[in-house]
Amino acid sequence: MNVLFLCTGNSCRSILGEATFNHLAPAGWHAMSAGSQPTGQVHPRSLALLAKEGIAAEGYYSKSWDNLPATPDIVITVCASAAGETCPAYLGPVLRTHWGVADPAHATGTDAQIDAAFMQAYRILRTRIEAFLVLPLETLVQDKSRLKAELDRIGTLLPA
Repeated sequence: MNVLFLCTGNSCRSILGEATFNHLAPAGWHAMSAGSQPTGQVHPRSLALLAKEGIAAEGYYSKSWDNLPATPDIVITVCASAAGETCPAYLGPVLRTHWGVADPAHATGTDAQIDAAFMQAYRILRTRIEAFLVLPLETLVQDKSRLKAELDRIGTLLPA
């Protein structure tokens, strides 16, 4: 099963989601990420955070959804639509869910405050990915409506 983490720029949140998912996922599950308007580079703070968390960051790059290595089965948008950010709409016959996360690339303040914004985005995504991966996936893959309901519910979870 292929999971696509999708946002606009593909430099922070979707990269954090892709790398974290691939770090934790069972065999047979693979994440990728893309943007509708990719920035062309991964934010250096995203790469530094992944390294700090012990997650391999090599090989991740900002890319367009036009250049995906595989067709996704599930698309998870991570834009923060509540903040007025427009989510790209992936066109294709896939299961879609929304896990809104504020974009740390737009954080301002001291280095510590900006690092905290990146860490918050990572913690939200990790919490949700961990909840996803404890689902009875082999059963839910056969019941798309139940899987969608579970993924939509997970999209509301916040770190403890």
